[in-house]
Amino acid sequence: QVQLVESGGGLVQAGGSLRLSCTASGIIFSINDMGWYRQAPGKQRELVATITTSGRGRNYADSVKGRFTISRDNAKNTVYLQMDSLKPEDTAVYYCHTHLRIDYWGQGTQVTVSS
Repeated sequence: QVQLVESGGGLVQAGGSLRLSCTASGIIFSINDMGWYRQAPGKQRELVATITTSGRGRNYADSVKGRFTISRDNAKNTVYLQMDSLKPEDTAVYYCHTHLRIDYWGQGTQVTVSS
């Protein structure tokens, strides 16, 4: 059974930083691309960043380029999202994602950025 468990969310002031973690189980983590998505109240879920199996391929939403960094540690079955220079518009529930025949999602972790 595939499980993705996020952690690291919280309340931070604008300009601050947070680091999200997502630990996977039930999959061969090293052969799965991983991603982070977010969903703000009243909005659709949107892609934030993705990372390939090796970690060398990374893609970011335009809104977070230069501020967020996705990385992974295959030995720990964990993917990270380092979020710097946070803005109030980054406030959302952040979800970890992978695809293995079907989509798998974590339970989400709340990030709130105050102005």
